[in-house]
Amino acid sequence: MKGCGRQQGTLSGTLRRELRVVLSEDRSPLPLRIAKLILFAVVARGLYGTRWFRAWVIGLPFAGLATHLLYRHMTRGWTRPWGGWEDVEAGQPRSNR
Repeated sequence: MKGCGRQQGTLSGTLRRELRVVLSEDRSPLPLRIAKLILFAVVARGLYGTRWFRAWVIGLPFAGLATHLLYRHMTRGWTRPWGGWEDVEAGQPRSNR
């Protein structure tokens, strides 16, 4: 289905496409992802009890989500390259490959 020039799909189809992007071989390596989570936790622990704690714990994930949504919008649902990401196959339905 198409609507307003954009592909309309089911929620399960969208989730499957998102999972293919997350599980793509061109994503960040697992050790880097773990290091980012550890760094976030260490900084959160250091800020605990200060006025900056809430800004860090709420603001950083919010900024990450906003960046993700912007990137997803600009790539039209991971189907077109934008910036440095070249693995557009991960975002396309398997029937289009």
